[in-house]
Amino acid sequence: MVGTATILLRSATAILALLSNVRAAPTEVSKRAVAFDYNANKVRGVNLGGWFVLEPWITPSIFGEWSSSNTVVDEYTYTKTLGKAEASSRLNNHWNTFITQADFNAIAQAGLNHVRIPIGYWAVAPLGGDPYVQGQLDVLDKAINWARGAGLKVMLDLHGAPGSQNGFDNSGKYGSIDWQQGDTVSQTLTALKNLANRYKGDTDVVTAVELLNEPLGPRLNMGGVQDFYSKGSQTVQSASSNFAIALHDAFQTDWSGFGGGVDNVMIDTHQYQIFSPDEVGRSPSEHVSHACGLGPQLASTNKWILVGEWTGAQTDCAKWLNGLGKGARYDGSFPDSRYTGDCKGKSVGSVASLSSDDKNNIRSYIEAQLDAYEQHTGWFFWTWKTESAPEWDMQDLLAGGLFPQPLTSRQHPGQCG
Repeated sequence: MVGTATILLRSATAILALLSNVRAAPTEVSKRAVAFDYNANKVRGVNLGGWFVLEPWITPSIFGEWSSSNTVVDEYTYTKTLGKAEASSRLNNHWNTFITQADFNAIAQAGLNHVRIPIGYWAVAPLGGDPYVQGQLDVLDKAINWARGAGLKVMLDLHGAPGSQNGFDNSGKYGSIDWQQGDTVSQTLTALKNLANRYKGDTDVVTAVELLNEPLGPRLNMGGVQDFYSKGSQTVQSASSNFAIALHDAFQTDWSGFGGGVDNVMIDTHQYQIFSPDEVGRSPSEHVSHACGLGPQLASTNKWILVGEWTGAQTDCAKWLNGLGKGARYDGSFPDSRYTGDCKGKSVGSVASLSSDDKNNIRSYIEAQLDAYEQHTGWFFWTWKTESAPEWDMQDLLAGGLFPQPLTSRQHPGQCG
């Protein structure tokens, strides 16, 4: 999920510019045997956020004992503070209970066909001196089998790289961006190699590998990012040519020639309209309009393109969404923001506790995004489950009737024309 600093984030307008630079008639891009036909079928998926890479806003109970001190803000400081033995005990319990086979079955029953599973480099290629603990892969192995049994496909997403590729807490380590320094890129390639080799025999289920989540292009050497993407694609497809490759757009506005020379490549763009004062200040109808505006641009790209993260949220009210201890732009409690509305009922709680207006607006917004994003390859909603963030919790949104069932059902038809 996109991080918090407004200056580091892009608006929907910039995203449209990105897509306009790669416009062309969609082509048949598949050359090898991937176990999902991304040309003929839509990806309808959900992220399993907060499972193998901690995020305080998804599971605030894990971070609650540090809510006053703000000394533990991510998985790095969590494991460093607890020490390996205690961190391993707590995280093994989390990994084995937060998402289970029942979740995979429920995802399939909701009509979805994919899950995107974030994983950190430390799970597959731990570095000496890091405080992180391991054991995630034993549970991930089970998850692949759960997906197989439920009829779901899996995208494995390297969500955190050595040094942090964006400085966001969801990279594992909040703060400085040190990826591309020292050996961090080669260490990331090692993580991809280990991940691909581990699951090269499971390409009936694991159809795609995302090389890196949200590298912060404006703060990185983009030539180096493109070189990493080229080497990473070769690394993963050397393990199995049956893997499709997902490349995050790195918040760039010109990706013509993006992924050139790589078979079965897809662009991943993330769509949030809440991480700047102007975006979070939009009216519900403006949120819908901006979402719909993306559809034709997606439809005209000449590569597979996924909206790999998006939300029903029109506010950034969810507790700790902007970082542990930080407020929200929506109610003006985040630095350099202005008041738009009250976060009451949206900061913590359930879908059932939302106002009738909020429910209607969220349903309308979700429907518009579904209509827009299915104009090309498809989408992954962020996220399947949270402890208390009602605008973001797909499981709760489904139960509350705000996420369409079936997925093609519409209470607000024709919003995107």
